[in-house]
Amino acid sequence: MTNKRNALLPSLREACSNCSLKELCLPIGLSDTEMALLDDVIRQGHKLKRGDYLFRSGDAFKSLFAVRTGFFKTSVSSQDGREQVTGFHMSGELMGLDGIADSVYGCDAMALEDSEVCELPFGRMESLGREIPSLQHHFFRLMSREIVHDQGLMLLLGNMKAEERLAAFLLNLSQRLAYRGFAANDFILRMSREQIGSFLGLKLETVSRTLSKFHQQGWISVDHKHIQLLAVSELKALISPCAHS
Repeated sequence: MTNKRNALLPSLREACSNCSLKELCLPIGLSDTEMALLDDVIRQGHKLKRGDYLFRSGDAFKSLFAVRTGFFKTSVSSQDGREQVTGFHMSGELMGLDGIADSVYGCDAMALEDSEVCELPFGRMESLGREIPSLQHHFFRLMSREIVHDQGLMLLLGNMKAEERLAAFLLNLSQRLAYRGFAANDFILRMSREQIGSFLGLKLETVSRTLSKFHQQGWISVDHKHIQLLAVSELKALISPCAHS
């Protein structure tokens, strides 16, 4: 059994190194023994179809999830049943962090396209972190970065007008795509304009009108869900007073 596992380690390393999750699940410097322990914990290959829920608000919290491929939205429902989108998550990002505090997930997570995730059972990751301190530090850093990212974006959006909010949203999406090795200025919106509006606190008509305005000004090109950022400096200049206020 040991020989079989050792034979699998090179292919596991190769699979992880070519995956968008390599920063999440493949901390630099793990030994083969530590890799084997990590491989025993992480559950790979959980596939979801578009519209499937990964978890629902109120479900018992058991795991974090790393998006391997695809795109997700998270949302909560108000007392009158309206949906409020709270975030969008792409490959290489963690979901489920909100479940740590109260041991239940605080939102719904739905696949916006056919997707695949890796499941990280939280209790086992905690135990493994005690055995491998570098792994524990690695995940603390990743979780902290996700929290800081969310706080920073919400702080910006809270001080912005409609045009500034949409510009910040497009730039944030561009930066996240670039960080993960995707095209930064030429991408497909996986979410609807209505979902963008819910996330930004804008009406659907406002989102559509603002995108059209950016297009007419030559700042972006819009073809249905296909977006090209043509004047990134103009978009940045639009939000710079807010970013430094």
